[in-house]
Amino acid sequence: MHDDGEQHADGVGQQVALAADDLLARVVAGRIERSAPFMEWPAPFPSRCEGGEGVKAMSVKVFGIDLGKNSCSVVGLDASGRVVLRRRVRREGIVALAAKLPGCMVAMEACCGAHHLGRLLAAQGHEVRLMSPEYVRPYVKAQKNDDRDAEAIAEAATRPTMRFVALKSEAQLDVQVLHRVRDRLVGQRTALMNQMRSILLERGIVVPQGRRKLLEAIESASAGETDLSARIGRLLTDMLEQWCDFDRRIEALDDEFAEMARADPAARRLATVPGIGVLNATAMVAAIGDAATFGRGRDLAAWLGLVPRQATTGGKPRLLGITKRGSKYLRKLLIQGARAALPSLAKTATPLGNWLRGLLGRAHGNIVVVALASKMARIAWALLRKEEDFVAARPATA
Repeated sequence: MHDDGEQHADGVGQQVALAADDLLARVVAGRIERSAPFMEWPAPFPSRCEGGEGVKAMSVKVFGIDLGKNSCSVVGLDASGRVVLRRRVRREGIVALAAKLPGCMVAMEACCGAHHLGRLLAAQGHEVRLMSPEYVRPYVKAQKNDDRDAEAIAEAATRPTMRFVALKSEAQLDVQVLHRVRDRLVGQRTALMNQMRSILLERGIVVPQGRRKLLEAIESASAGETDLSARIGRLLTDMLEQWCDFDRRIEALDDEFAEMARADPAARRLATVPGIGVLNATAMVAAIGDAATFGRGRDLAAWLGLVPRQATTGGKPRLLGITKRGSKYLRKLLIQGARAALPSLAKTATPLGNWLRGLLGRAHGNIVVVALASKMARIAWALLRKEEDFVAARPATA
């Protein structure tokens, strides 16, 4: 019995040794394929992730980039969707790495710096696709990290129903920057005026609403016509100078926007629409770009967040407030323009005026303002798409 056990153990040991030798030989020969763990992406082979000639020889069809401030994660997929490249590179090294790849689809999230990098990669012959981050999030597998995000971006770009963001030119981004700066200056001026009102209110001086009333109160306080101390008077004088400086800078930007609208045919056409002035026209042209990106006017209104939010279930439709998606700045400009144009448009004997009067009779005024803003967005899309001038509708005949 003892000898039989020893012989059996020796046989098992020889089988294990032979299996280990065979496994080692297969690994050295490169004939073994490593399977992915459960709910994991297949790990790339080290030889396929190295730089140099190996990168040029790879058949990368989709190049996903997770942009960061300094470090970026990139993932390359082949025609079958398998990961063949995974790397962490500096932001400035992405262009050099993409230059080694054949023409492929480059996918990124539409975030800060994506349009600039997209133009550089498009010049190399790549097809650049930008996506909203909220559309990429469902494709993130397991735990979230930079590599997973890059994989999700690459996979989301291959979906046939994915919605992409049009690549903006440098001129469009310049106009958008000017609008953001103006919006910041207006906010700072408003905060300064509110602080001046609070200073006067703390000392028993109640200022009525309106810019002119506040200016008169500040001038009288600076002239010593009130019971304010000399130090507070000097402080208000200094704040008044800041106020005037904000006015000059905002006025200079307004003049620049007016010059842009006169030189751009598209902005000039939009500026003739009631409720859409120079400011709204230049901002919309810079943000929309090619109107052919949207299939119809309602798509533009939905992109701006001016359509009802749906909560439909069980086949029973339920509409809530507006979605408030997209650019908050553009939506604010359109709603403010619609609020200013509503009183005059509602008095006209036109189809638009009749529609507004009917809405005012059965809905709240704020709802009518948003509905008019949505209609203005659709009119803007029609003018940009058809390249026609705005013609007001004739008065309805009895």
